[in-house]
Amino acid sequence: MTSSDLYSGETFILTFGVPEVCVIVVMADHRSDAGDSSKDGDISSIMGFSGFGKKARTFDLEAMFEQTRRTAIERSQRVLEERQKQDVQASSGSQSVSRTDKPSTSTSRKQESDSSDSDSDVIGPPLPPALSAQTEEGEEDDDDDMNPVKKIPDTHEITLQHGSKTVSALALDPSGARLITGGYDYDVKFWDFAGMDAALHAFRSLQPCECHQIKSLQYSVTGDVILVVAGNSQAKVLDRDGFQVLECVKGDQYIVDMANTKGHTAMLNGGCWHPKIKEEFLTCSNDGTVRTWDLNSEKKHKSVFKPRSLQGKRVTPTCCTYSRDGKLIAAACQDGTIQIWDRNLSVHTKFHCRQAHAAGSDTSCLTFSYDGVTLASRGGDDTLKTWDMRNFRKPLAAVSGLTSFFPMTDCCFSPDDKLLLTGTSVKKDEGNGKLLFFERESLQKVYEIEVADTSIVRCLWHPKLNQIMVGTGNGLAKVYYDPVKSQRGAMLCVVKSKRKERHAETLTQDYIITPHALPMFREARQRSTRKQLEKDRLDPVRSHKPEPPVSGPGRGGRVAAHGGTLSSYIVKNIALDKTDDSNPREAILRHAKEAAENPYWVAPAYKKTQPDPLFAEEEEEEPDEDQPEWKKRKI
Repeated sequence: MTSSDLYSGETFILTFGVPEVCVIVVMADHRSDAGDSSKDGDISSIMGFSGFGKKARTFDLEAMFEQTRRTAIERSQRVLEERQKQDVQASSGSQSVSRTDKPSTSTSRKQESDSSDSDSDVIGPPLPPALSAQTEEGEEDDDDDMNPVKKIPDTHEITLQHGSKTVSALALDPSGARLITGGYDYDVKFWDFAGMDAALHAFRSLQPCECHQIKSLQYSVTGDVILVVAGNSQAKVLDRDGFQVLECVKGDQYIVDMANTKGHTAMLNGGCWHPKIKEEFLTCSNDGTVRTWDLNSEKKHKSVFKPRSLQGKRVTPTCCTYSRDGKLIAAACQDGTIQIWDRNLSVHTKFHCRQAHAAGSDTSCLTFSYDGVTLASRGGDDTLKTWDMRNFRKPLAAVSGLTSFFPMTDCCFSPDDKLLLTGTSVKKDEGNGKLLFFERESLQKVYEIEVADTSIVRCLWHPKLNQIMVGTGNGLAKVYYDPVKSQRGAMLCVVKSKRKERHAETLTQDYIITPHALPMFREARQRSTRKQLEKDRLDPVRSHKPEPPVSGPGRGGRVAAHGGTLSSYIVKNIALDKTDDSNPREAILRHAKEAAENPYWVAPAYKKTQPDPLFAEEEEEEPDEDQPEWKKRKI
């Protein structure tokens, strides 16, 4: 091959065998003007081989799809014809089968052409009617799933009687097995759904803070301890059975700088547990501080956050909470501000809104959404607002006219984060308190539940149980559930029948503890209730054993069963007795004839040795008229 045989300035890519191996050939300009005749030469003769191998196969995908669609249509048409054939055979017999056995060829071709022309035909055999109906129901269920109102469990309800005063605190453990309620009557009651029957009685009641109203209750993230916030300055931590685990220390009220005190010095307003760390909790107080505590250190608080007004003065926080990830601490104050700190930086706020709510009102609740993006605030100015944490300058949406009379009226998000619910307050005999549901984005009211003719103070929507707990102003705690959408919780106790009362328990007497009594007067300690019941049952005095019936003539003023009065007894035993036992000798000789004729006891034993008895004969004495009157025999 000469230089005149090559193209000048041309680039060729030559592949050999596998596509990865290629040779790039750049042809130089060695062609002279005289070699113009070789311009039309074949490249194969220039390179010295006949061709570049086999051509790559090309696929027409549209033709393949069209072929597959036609095959599927023909197959579905064949299955439909066979099904029609079976239906006709079952309904009209074998004669009509020959008429409708197979449709005409032109009809089938027309159907095939029509089906091939339409792009919306379904590939494959048609669904049976039952399955298609189920599919439609499934589509409706999907629509219901998209509608958050359909997920509200309010078809059934149970009522728990806490007391006669306001239920100001509600808490459920993370598993949803136990509910605790606290109120203005200073009581904290424990309710076990698995252990309760239809009577719905609490299994434990106690007063952990003596004569202070309960303001807040919350289980820890693990559910093993309970935070109790009352009207005093010392929060308490109880275990699941109600025994005290920790009591926060009280600060020195004479120190001006609250950061230098070890604890709160004024009434508490709220508290909550850290969502990630099980030993840490948060409290806020009227002393103008928000403090974090460690469960393992009761001598002093962990850190102090001091909210300030625009002028730098101390303000009172009315509620506080952690964010869902535990990195932020939020507090609402009496001057209408919402202040948020980084948990590790307690000096300056990270987010601050000066006019979140009306100044001078007590914001009763702050809660974060499950995704941590939205913050909801329930104000004492009868409003509900949502805030975007990415832009905290102004609220996303607001609702007004939501009456609130209590400093702990709260709000919460639904488990799917699409709804926001809160309660309203009413005066006595002026309507019913309602539980209102709003959309999260626009705060448009989508649903409401009329709970009772009293104020709604607390509301809680548990994500695992899918049940709503409500605390009211008249001492009731209501649980709303749906047997289809909810699980466990209240459904465990409503199916159990009420237990019968044990009357034997009334026999027991209270055990009196006398530690300084002498040993001879000291009662033995009761080890078992059952054994004490058995002992009391054997004691006729403690068991109040009735006296046995009287046998015989009677004793102790009681008469026999002959009559209920003394006169009836006398008539029965004395007045109607015909025998005269005034002469004992005659009474004995009355049986002498029978004893002589039929001897049985004494006479046979002394028959040989006993002489004949001689009885004295009575002589009738004539009355002596000369004897004095006192010597005469009295008859």
